Amino acid sequence: MKLLCDVLQFLSAASLAIFVGAMLTEGLVLVPYWRALAPGDFLAWYAANDRRLLGFFGPLTAVTALLAIVAALAALWAGRPGRWLALLAAVLALVVVSTFFLYFAKANASFAAATIGVGNVPAELARWSAWHWARTVLSIAALAAALVSLWQLRPPATSA
Repeated sequence: MKLLCDVLQFLSAASLAIFVGAMLTEGLVLVPYWRALAPGDFLAWYAANDRRLLGFFGPLTAVTALLAIVAALAALWAGRPGRWLALLAAVLALVVVSTFFLYFAKANASFAAATIGVGNVPAELARWSAWHWARTVLSIAALAAALVSLWQLRPPATSA
């Protein structure tokens, strides 16, 4: 059971690291590009790429959250060191997932279907960016918790 918990905690941290990298790329590359486009051009771009974005971020987000949850449950069940930090990582990952349902699903759909008025696009992209950075910060905190939970698995130093 120890090895399984260790592997799950490692996979959780690794997936959170990949997720954080994707979130940072979206925030530092895609969002500035979107905001630089004319509103009509942005809506056309988003409509053409909505499925790709969802196809990439959907599975990545789901796998990351599921691994964090499974790792936390295994660590709690086995009474592993770092279990509370693994649980914190899982809770933060679930909060990140919840932001999709609280805000992003509706906003993204309005971009993809161009149901948002062209004049409202700049303000909505600013709001989208703020939500995105909030969930990115939460993702970084989840990654930090997962990494520290892994660090707590190391054997204690022996005195010579």
